[in-house]
Amino acid sequence: MVSRFFYLLIFFLLLSVGLFSQSDTTKSRQILVFPIITKSIETGWSFGSMAAMIFRLSPKDTVSRTSNLEILGLYSTKKQLVTVVNGTQYFDKEKYILSEQVSFSSYPDKFWGLGQKSPDTAIEAYKFDQYYVYAHLLRKVADHLFVGVLYERQEVWDIDYTAGGIFDKENILGRKGYIVDGVGASFTYDTRNNAFSPDRGFFGQIYFNHFDKFWGSDYNYNNLFIDLRKYLPLPNHQVLALQLFSFYNSGEVPLRSLAAFGGASRMRGYYEGRYKDLQQMVFQTEYRFPIYKRLKGVAFGGAGSVANHFSDYSIPQLKYSFGGGLRFALSEKERLNLRLDYGVGQAGNSGFYIQLGEAF
Repeated sequence: MVSRFFYLLIFFLLLSVGLFSQSDTTKSRQILVFPIITKSIETGWSFGSMAAMIFRLSPKDTVSRTSNLEILGLYSTKKQLVTVVNGTQYFDKEKYILSEQVSFSSYPDKFWGLGQKSPDTAIEAYKFDQYYVYAHLLRKVADHLFVGVLYERQEVWDIDYTAGGIFDKENILGRKGYIVDGVGASFTYDTRNNAFSPDRGFFGQIYFNHFDKFWGSDYNYNNLFIDLRKYLPLPNHQVLALQLFSFYNSGEVPLRSLAAFGGASRMRGYYEGRYKDLQQMVFQTEYRFPIYKRLKGVAFGGAGSVANHFSDYSIPQLKYSFGGGLRFALSEKERLNLRLDYGVGQAGNSGFYIQLGEAF
């Protein structure tokens, strides 16, 4: 199994390099179009295609980082369909930054109930369809400092779950389907030297989002998001990356807005949503080092948990994960990497991930 996985990865890398080398048409814009083969705990193997444009809105602007826009379509061996359009655009001298995402998912998933102590045996399968819209506009107010406004809309329908099971017993809000609309504000301090794979600098973002029936939401609730990252350059092009991520909910929080522990970006090795609750806190670190030309390696580890209240966090209830992986530079100039990771969590949790871009 491992050897087949390795040969498939090498084939994909060679194919990506070939397609990329044909797509670099101008100095200010690069277009990649290639087939996608990915793997994660949540989806198993997924197959599809992706188009990505890496560009500068003003070719003469040497201050702004590189913008991107991606279109992705995937279908998995677990009959999951995901289509996504997302990106980030840096306007002249980064006076404004716009991030956006529009997606549709038809997704068989798993649920273990709420809380940091939900047992592995409580697993329950369910399915949902979801439409998601997110837009975040930031305005520079000082060097590296931004204030922003954001909008989020989520429509979830055709939720198919076991009647009388965990969803009904724990009275999970939104299990019959719902629509939520939220607006909020953000504060961001960003000194990273690259948007895709920074090797120095700091990123700190705090945003507050309010969902209200007044503007069409089925539920009233708030969420507070804190993301702190530090990138430390080491000798010989090595990098130490650190992240503290925290997410807080209050009010009538529906199913797909709960804090979901695990996934390809945080606590790799755990199924995304293996633990769910109102709050989540995660600390993770990653050591990145060169191997040969376009190929790099990483070692990572993390600790965290979910909670209903802040007082519920405790050291004995922390979950741990660790692992390693490879990075292959699809664009050395822009530091856009193909990411292959293997993460291991507690109680037999583990998984492979093949993704585009760094975990954080």
